[in-house]
Amino acid sequence: MNFQPLGQRILIERLEEPTTTASGIIIPDNAKEKPLSGVVRAVSKEVSDEGQVSVDDKVVFAKYSGSEITIDNKEYLVLNIDDVLGVIK
Repeated sequence: MNFQPLGQRILIERLEEPTTTASGIIIPDNAKEKPLSGVVRAVSKEVSDEGQVSVDDKVVFAKYSGSEITIDNKEYLVLNIDDVLGVIK
């Protein structure tokens, strides 16, 4: 993959949500919501200079944020750094 975000943006790969509940009930695809967490795959120079997040950090982001793109048949999300709510440690 060769994608460089510009401005105050980062590239996120969404983390997959579990397909079953704790009690073993299978959740159908049409009932699932898109995950609100992901792994940072690329950061812009401006974000890198600030040091808030870096590549491979796990982050949580706002529900209706970002733009979905497809690179090499994989779905990603381009987010403004202000839409990141926090880093999962």
